[in-house]
Amino acid sequence: MQPPNRREFLTACAATTSAILFGNAPAMARPEPPVRVAPLGSDFLWGVAASGFQAEGNAPDSNWTRYITAGKTPDTYLNSVDFYSRYGSDIALAAQLGVRVYRIGIEWARVQPRPGEWDEAGFHFYDNVVTAIRAAGMRPMITLDHWVYPGWEVDRGGWRNPGMVDDWLANARRVVDRFARHDPLWITFNEPAVYMLNEMRYGGITAADLPTMQDRLARAHIAIHDHIHRVRPDAMVSSNVAYIPTVEDMVNKGFIDRISAALDYIGIDYYYGISPQDLIINPPDPEKLWNMTLQSEGIYYALEHYSRAYPDKPLYIVENGMPTENGQPRKDGYTRADLLRDTVYWLQRAKADGMNVIGYNYWSITDNYEWGSYTPRFGLYTVDVLTDPTLTRRPTEAVAAYAAITRDGGVRPGYRPTRAPASCSIVDGLASCVEPVAVPG
Repeated sequence: MQPPNRREFLTACAATTSAILFGNAPAMARPEPPVRVAPLGSDFLWGVAASGFQAEGNAPDSNWTRYITAGKTPDTYLNSVDFYSRYGSDIALAAQLGVRVYRIGIEWARVQPRPGEWDEAGFHFYDNVVTAIRAAGMRPMITLDHWVYPGWEVDRGGWRNPGMVDDWLANARRVVDRFARHDPLWITFNEPAVYMLNEMRYGGITAADLPTMQDRLARAHIAIHDHIHRVRPDAMVSSNVAYIPTVEDMVNKGFIDRISAALDYIGIDYYYGISPQDLIINPPDPEKLWNMTLQSEGIYYALEHYSRAYPDKPLYIVENGMPTENGQPRKDGYTRADLLRDTVYWLQRAKADGMNVIGYNYWSITDNYEWGSYTPRFGLYTVDVLTDPTLTRRPTEAVAAYAAITRDGGVRPGYRPTRAPASCSIVDGLASCVEPVAVPG
């Protein structure tokens, strides 16, 4: 996950500040906070997440290898955390956590290295990965596009190419036909709005191409959703949004409305909160993710936002986690384990208040290549790619915390978050500031 760049983010925040000063707040009627929270139940899908390019290593030619080779990123790719060779042990680490879902990506560039030519060895690697996930008692969540496409497609113009949708669908249908028997949860496009912004940022498209790329992503999503349901009528398909505090509808609503009939659940990635004072004291800086404000209660607001907008759709937190700088403690003193427990408390609160939350994935199972840099660390297991040639997976304190959560179905009934809710959070615009959530005394 990577937010828009600093200028784009601050522009959005400025627009939100104007809304706060001059807008009208919607009326809210929030339930009284319960003294005890109930577990999420045996059917809740606890999971971990990773992406193909960010973790696999051994990367074939793609738009992202070319961005890196062109010097557009701070860190070179090296071999990432080498999930390609170590998938068995990483999957075993996830199974030890007690999770039920393991999210992966199937890299188009690996399985179709040249136009019209699919690589059976590339597919066989993913056969082994999915089989290992199933053998470990977990369900795969398969992402078809996590911002990476083959180098030969770059040469055709990428998402500026009028034939891109047909090319994308030819590969995606092969992936679906091969793996649908494993009953995965499906993600078509990871964070489409951020996908578009990153393509613009690194030169894959221009600002003028944004409407065209969005239209092509929407058409591809709808077409592959329909194909997946022809192959497996009971499939669950989504395209996860990167929830952007204060401006969520401005960023994501148009795309989600367009494909809403082809969404079986709403996938949400939530990371950061924001309050009005942050705009002055701690303005968001996506170049230093480890300094951005964390508000665990914001996940409640994000779920509430989509529960109101699409009341008939189940909700799944596809990504959530904490960034640190090279694995060092955060300056605000918040630990990964405490944020995880606090976040899960708010998931339980959301479920108790009637939101149809069906799953949660922690991002990520290990540290990985965060789209240009190894400095931001999100992993339950930390891996020092730049200085440790053994790529040893070292558990953070959140490993034990997550194992306890999956065992108990959440935090203990009398748990209280280590950080009180912000008195004025604007994660959901004015709605989350006018009547903030509360924790019982």
